Amino acid sequence: MELFDVYSLFDVTPVRAQGCRVWDDKGTEYLDLYGGHAVISIGHSHPHYIEALSKQLGKIGFYSNSVVNPLQQELAHRLGKACGYEDYSLFLDNSGAESNENAMKLASFHTGKERIIAFSRSFHGRTSGAVAVTDNPKIISPFNANHKVTFCTLNDAEGVEAALAQGDVAGVIIEGIQGCGGIHIPSDAFMLKLSELCREYGALLILDEVQSGYGRTGKFFAHQWSGVRPDIITMGKGIANGFPCGGILIAPHLKAVKGMLGTTFGGNYLAMSAAIAVLDVMEDEHLIDNALVTGDYLVQHIPSSPRIKEVRGRGLMIGIEFNEDVAPLRRKLLFDKHIFTGVAGTNMIRLLAPLCLTKAEADVFIQALKDIL
Repeated sequence: MELFDVYSLFDVTPVRAQGCRVWDDKGTEYLDLYGGHAVISIGHSHPHYIEALSKQLGKIGFYSNSVVNPLQQELAHRLGKACGYEDYSLFLDNSGAESNENAMKLASFHTGKERIIAFSRSFHGRTSGAVAVTDNPKIISPFNANHKVTFCTLNDAEGVEAALAQGDVAGVIIEGIQGCGGIHIPSDAFMLKLSELCREYGALLILDEVQSGYGRTGKFFAHQWSGVRPDIITMGKGIANGFPCGGILIAPHLKAVKGMLGTTFGGNYLAMSAAIAVLDVMEDEHLIDNALVTGDYLVQHIPSSPRIKEVRGRGLMIGIEFNEDVAPLRRKLLFDKHIFTGVAGTNMIRLLAPLCLTKAEADVFIQALKDIL
């Protein structure tokens, strides 16, 4: 049997990692500025993280959600304090896409409505509902297209109000910062107006913080830069530093009904021990502050070049937009300079480094980019 060939693979086989460094099977060392799609939040192979998972595996690794799991309650308490939403409730699942599915389902349950508003250039996942609100026709099958979705333009409040006026909108889903769509940041004024419009028209505001959350932008969630308080916040990626985990934070005015949501693996003992260890390290090592300081430093020192159109982002969620296809540049960074980066579209290098990135490591990338340019 062979693997289903859907991924374009680089000829690199990582076998070991530590902090922001990765080593392949030939012993080559790489600087990781992508963190496996923003998943590695506290750095690879953190000793505390390894210890927490190892100890938990020696006790109990899994049982269903039909019994009390104190680690879920501990994570909910710790997470509420860390992000400032102590009055919200937590529902745990396995991934960002699943979190977005559950958020939209909850919005529909609560309002009795069926339409969702999303935004151009958005990406919310590859499961049925999540892919339907993703602005990428290449990954939307005919089955996915059955969902009722209206796409609006980011930062166009009038367009959103016109869509809301149709009267059948359960919720508006928006990324804290658009990641796959090209590091586009909703303006603070737009976010505040969006929140106001959702209240006026009886729709729920859903903040997708799967990529932009968990300290990546210098606040716990990217939307906190604008001061809005969403009805639902979705999480994934960095929540457990590589162990599959996701969740949604739910405002207190949304009431739970037994059986409304459910999951087999969500909130399992290993995922919870991983997620709690992530919060331990983030707090002890001040990684949210570091993300802001090191991210600002990196942006300020990216070399100017006629080949670069614009640099944008917040914290360690950075996009470098070029006036050319970046595929050759990304290959040079990987194979000549031994630096992992990501892309968004065809013209942007995307940086989503672990939050423990140092200025010295940022300098390695800055010099490498200067050399190539």
